[in-house]
Amino acid sequence: MNLEAIGESLPSFVEGLQVTAILLAAALVLGLAAALPLAFARTSTRAWLSKPVWLFTYVIRGTPMLVQLFLLYYGLAQFEAVRESVAWPWLSSAWFCAIAAFAINTCAYTTEILAGALEATPAGEIEAARALGMGRATVMRRILLPSALRRAIPAYSNEAIMMLQGTSLASIVTLLDLTGAAREMNSRTYLPFEAFLTAAAFYLALTFALVSLFHLAERRWLAHLAPRR
Repeated sequence: MNLEAIGESLPSFVEGLQVTAILLAAALVLGLAAALPLAFARTSTRAWLSKPVWLFTYVIRGTPMLVQLFLLYYGLAQFEAVRESVAWPWLSSAWFCAIAAFAINTCAYTTEILAGALEATPAGEIEAARALGMGRATVMRRILLPSALRRAIPAYSNEAIMMLQGTSLASIVTLLDLTGAAREMNSRTYLPFEAFLTAAAFYLALTFALVSLFHLAERRWLAHLAPRR
C-alpha cells in the first residue's frame, strides 16, 4: 500500500468529491421536483395522462444510464440542427448533459416510487379529508402528498444511494469526479489498487452520510409506523 501516493493525490480526490456531491444534489433535487407532478399523472385514471408517463418511466428504467448519458452528450452532437440551435451551448456542456442524464434517470425511478406510495394511501384518510369538506386539490396537498412522501422515504433512500453510485459515470464525459480522480491517479502512478480503493473509501463515506440522513428522516416522519412495545 503506497500511502505516499494516496496522500499526494488527496487534493484531486477532494475536488472529485465536490463534483460528485454537486452532481448528486442537482440530480436528486431536479429529479424529485419533476417526479412529483409525474407521480400524480401516473396514478391518474385518465389514460391520456397516465400512459405517456408510464412509457417514459418504462423506457428510462429499461435502458442503462450509461447509454442515456452517451445519447445526450455524444449522440445529439451528430445532428446539425442541434449544433446550430440555441440549446447547443448547453448540450455541448459535460456538466449539463451529466446532470440532465442523472436527473432524468432518477426522475423515472422516483416517479414510480411516489406513484406506488400514492396508490398505497389508505382510503380512510381520503374519505376523512373529504368528510371535513376538503376539495380535490386540498386533499392532494394536505393528505395525499405528505402521506406518500413519508411512506416513500425507505424506497427513495435506496434510489438516492443508487444515484450516488451512478454519478461515477460522469468521468466518461470528462468530469473529474471521484472515479475520474481515481483514473487520473492510476494513469499517473500506475497504482490501480490504491487509486480505486481511495475512491471506494470516499464513496463509502458519502453512502454512510446519506444512510444516516435518511435514518433520521425515518425516525422523524415514520415514528408512527414503528411497532409499539
